This record gives sequence, C-alpha cells and structure tokens, in this order.
Amino acid sequence: MTDIEISRNSKKLHITDVGKKIGLGSDDLVLYGDYKAKIKKIDGKSSGKLILVTAISPTPLGEGKTTVSIGLGDALAKLDKRIIIALREPSMGPVFGIKGGATGGGYSQVVPMEDINLHFTGDFHAITSANNLISAAIDNHIYFGNQLDIQTVLFNRCLDMNDRALRDVDLGSRHDSFSISSASEIMALFCLATSLDDLREKLGNIIVGINGNGKFVYLRELHVEGSLVALLKDAFMPNLVQTLENTPTIIHGGPFANIAHGCNSLVATRMALTNADYVVTEAGFGADLGAEKFFDIKCRLGNLKPNCVVLVATIKALKYHGGVKKEDIFLENDAAIEKGFANLDKHYENLKKFGVNIVVCLNKFDSDLDSEVALFEEYCKSKNYEYAVSSAYKLGSDGAIELANKVLECNESSFKPLYKVEDSLVDKINMVCREIYGAKEVLFSDEANNKMKILEENNISNLPICVAKTQYSFSDDKNKVGVPDDFVVTVKDIKIYSGAGFITVLLGDIMVMPGLSRKPNYELIDVVDGEIVNLS
Repeated sequence: MTDIEISRNSKKLHITDVGKKIGLGSDDLVLYGDYKAKIKKIDGKSSGKLILVTAISPTPLGEGKTTVSIGLGDALAKLDKRIIIALREPSMGPVFGIKGGATGGGYSQVVPMEDINLHFTGDFHAITSANNLISAAIDNHIYFGNQLDIQTVLFNRCLDMNDRALRDVDLGSRHDSFSISSASEIMALFCLATSLDDLREKLGNIIVGINGNGKFVYLRELHVEGSLVALLKDAFMPNLVQTLENTPTIIHGGPFANIAHGCNSLVATRMALTNADYVVTEAGFGADLGAEKFFDIKCRLGNLKPNCVVLVATIKALKYHGGVKKEDIFLENDAAIEKGFANLDKHYENLKKFGVNIVVCLNKFDSDLDSEVALFEEYCKSKNYEYAVSSAYKLGSDGAIELANKVLECNESSFKPLYKVEDSLVDKINMVCREIYGAKEVLFSDEANNKMKILEENNISNLPICVAKTQYSFSDDKNKVGVPDDFVVTVKDIKIYSGAGFITVLLGDIMVMPGLSRKPNYELIDVVDGEIVNLS
C-alpha cells in the first residue's frame, strides 16, 4: 500500500483518548474533529529527557528523519516508556513541490496524514496573515504621512508556497520580495515565544525599517501588536495528533532549517517534556544546519538540555556523498559507500563538539543489500560508534526497538553551545563556518559588512546567529557533496531577526523564496471518488 493508503486504513483513537495517555483531560483540549486538537495547557515544569533526531547531509533522495523519529517514538512506547513525539508542521510549498509532506512514511507515520500535510488547524495561514498585516501596516503608515520617517523598509511579505516569481515584486513606491512563510520572522519568533505575553513582546521587537537618521524603527511603534496576537492566539496552542500506533504526537510550527532555525515550537517541546519521560524531536536537514541551530538557538534561548542525538544515515545518501549520480544510486557500489562515510564522520565529529550522546542510525530501505548493511555495521564498529539499524518504515515500532534500546542506554549529556553570544558577529560566523562546515576562509560582501556595522552601532549584535545556506553541502555550493575541503564561503547578506532574537546570515546564493521543481508533486495529487490520492 502507498503511504496515504496505510494512513487511511489505520485504526485511530479519538483524540481525547490520545490526550489521556499524557495526562490531558477533555478540558485541556480544543477539538478539531475526532483526530486533531489544540492543547490549551502550556505551563508546567520540564522533567523529561530530550532526544534529537538529525541526519547526515541530505540528498534529493530523502533520508527519512521523520520516519525514524516516529518509529523511535513508537518503539519507546512499546517499551512502556511515557513518550511524546514533537515535530514541525509541513509547509505547502514542499508538499506541492519536490519534497512532499512531513508525516513520515510506510508504517511509521503520524495521522491524519492528509490534514497535517494540507491546511491542518490553520496555523500557517494565521502566521502568513499576521506577517502580511505587518507589511500592510508599514505601507499604510508611510501612505498617511510617515511620521516615523521610515526611509528603508526591512520587513517583507510572505506566502506559504514555492513561487519564484515573488522574489522580486514592484510595489509602486519600491521594489521588494516575498519570503516563503517558513522563512518569515513571524514563524521564527512564533516558535521561540514562551507565552502570549512573550509573543507580544517579541512581535514588538521586530525591526521594520530604518529612519532618516539611520536608526531602527520597531514594530511596537506602529501599535499593531494587539491585532497580531489576536490573529495568532489560537495558532499558538500546540496541536495534538497520533502515530499509526497511537503514540501522542505534538506538531507545531514549521520554520525551514536551511533558511530559518528548523525547529518545532518551544512551547510544544516544553509541554512535551512536562507530560512525558522521553520526548523525540527533530531538526531539519543535516546536522550542520538543523542540529547546530537547535543547539545554538533553540536550546540556548529555551534553556533546554538534549540528552541524546540520533544521527540518521542511509545507504543511498552514503553512495551519493561517495560520488554516485542519482540515476545510479541503486547499483551496488561498496567503494562509494566507503567514501561516503566521510560525510557521516564529519557530522559525528561536529555533534561531539556540543557534548551530546550520539547514536548513529541506518534508516534501512528494501533496496539496501544485506552486504551494504553489513558494511555500515562493520564501519561503525571500527569507529566505536554506538549504532542501530531501523526498519521502522516497513515494520513500525518493531523495526526501531534496537534504536530505542540504544537511546535508553545513554547517560546524561554534557551539552554546551558552540559559541558565546557575546562574541563578535564576525567571530560567531567564522566559528560556525570553520568549525561546523570546514571552510578555510569566510568572505563578506559589502552589503554584509554594512549591515554588521549598523548592528554593532545599534548594540544588537550580541545574539545567536542563524546561518542560511544550501542543505546539500557543507559549503555554500550545492554541488560540492561529501566533505569538500579547501573551500571558501561568502556571506552575501545579514538580516536582523530582533523579534525572534537572532541574526540571520545568508551564504552564497541561498534564497528565502524557493521555486517549484521541473516535475512538481502537484502534477500527481488529485481527488478520486472523494479521496485525495498521491499525497505523501
């Protein structure tokens, strides 16, 4: 059966029964039908252990972090652990583009799959509307006299869809561009706010422009925060769903990891840690992007201490990073796998710098040969890596028991961020680019240098950084797969996300509005006899 058929034929519990598993009563939930709910209760003391799932550098073939996360959560539940899985919400850009949805696959899925991958509970729409209300308020203020003397607008509109035509738009009075909603500052700060009051403060701290004296203009000066909180009030409550095996799963927030911080909401993670002994979460794309930002931004701002990190690899990805072309990926090639281990090693070494426990996980596919899996296992043994093989896609929780037991064996971690926020902006950028990516040199464009000077003059450079770059390479060139060496990265631009509390650093040709692929998923998705088909 296809993913959507497996999802549709699953035996789901009523969402109130799912809530009971983690101590939530009917008064704690706002029902969205029988199988989705918003959680009203967001306070409590965190006591659970936090497990992060990340991966080696991604490929166009997909590595299955979400599938592993769900399988691991189901396996921990099968081992009688009180478990909650905490994931991001999918953006409709990738759903209709090339990546597909974000609900796992095979027998390791969260349901209801169609709802989650499409409109779900409307959170993305609320965030998009709030973002664009800000843009409308800025232009309305300028139209009616511009008392704040906004000369340069620094906040742009967004849309939850890949649309390259919106990278450059003519607004009449100026040229501007759209971001995809997953890359908007509203999404970023929404996922880092701890309460509605904190959300209001973060919104007010957004820098919307620069005045004629070169000073920043803040959103609070437009007096629009109240309306924004009204738009976001319901969206701010995390969403409760379940896996195919009825494991409670909180899905909330959806920032991209190559152009945002790539983590689900802080309130969702804290709520999960309050109501479970173990929480499985994931960070987007490879460990150089999602995991680094999870550690240096989310854990720092949220005072979180991850206990264990699962580093996902696949035979296909190892071959790809060993130089095999996509069309030849299913051909036997042990030499390429051995060469691809260098990418695994680099990510492993990077994670060790944060003082966390690491379990390497092979996400096994039916196309993998027994000899290839054995090669992976022998390599992990030779490196003294803790490792496991997961077949959760095919077997559900039974396929991830080995991984779950390895995770349970982990002792307390000695987690620490990579850098201090007090370090200079240049030093922080160099630290990430050199230590995590392996760049030999970091170059800065004139635009980036000018932006950094403005930040330093305004005394707001002492924030974590969020580096935006291609997900396919350690470098800023997507074609340099594996572990490139002797490379230079270029900081193209700097964006201040003062509301979210970090500074975004754009490397190379990264764009905040992706385009659709040559063969997008929207060509396949349809409704037949009243049911959606080909959604994955």
